[in-house]
Amino acid sequence: MRQIVLDTETTGLDPRSGHRIIEVACIEMENRRLTGRHLHKYVNPEREIDAGAQAVHGITLEFLADKPKFADIVDEFLEFISGAELVIHNAPFDIGFLNAELRRLDRVPVETICDGVTDTLRMAKELHPGKRNSLDALCERYEIDNSTRTLHGALLDTELLADVFLAMTRGQNTLMIEPDAAPRPNIGADGQVRERKPLLVRRASEEELAEHDRVLAAIDKESKGACLWLPKAEA
Repeated sequence: MRQIVLDTETTGLDPRSGHRIIEVACIEMENRRLTGRHLHKYVNPEREIDAGAQAVHGITLEFLADKPKFADIVDEFLEFISGAELVIHNAPFDIGFLNAELRRLDRVPVETICDGVTDTLRMAKELHPGKRNSLDALCERYEIDNSTRTLHGALLDTELLADVFLAMTRGQNTLMIEPDAAPRPNIGADGQVRERKPLLVRRASEEELAEHDRVLAAIDKESKGACLWLPKAEA
């Protein structure tokens, strides 16, 4: 299973208003392990950067003046992601910008090149409803060190997102249950094995057992002897 964790930085919020990609980063995972392969490019957007966007990522137009245009990196980018599942935080945002860039070059959409897209923001909202699910919030929740993230940056964010994604999906890499396998270790979000606490066995009191029998008798009466939880006399 090949997955690419991907992030972009842009000149603004809406590609339909002509905003462009200024940074793209991808890191590769094979079978839930980082391979060390990555693609990281700064891109000359050929337009101004909104002040609000620059405050978020800190990238200036002067810095990008000598960087390649998206047309110059598109082939390398598409080759890197081809056939892989993309893992993106708030995927509609990044996919929208990537497809806008590809349309300008008469290229096919990202979804036709990769093997599906996983949106970790949507996944996080399902796992943690009603809670903050930004990348910073998830790093805090899963005890992932993000202390170097003072500004948004595509490469650092993909590295953090890879750790977050693996923490969120830990234990989901197989659906097979081996009956004779040894018990799995209790691994925390930090990857450390934690000692399991002994299970507490709390037995029913005489009063609770009597109440249980009373409820079963009432069910048996209402169902005309069809209560499944009462032992039946053998014929």
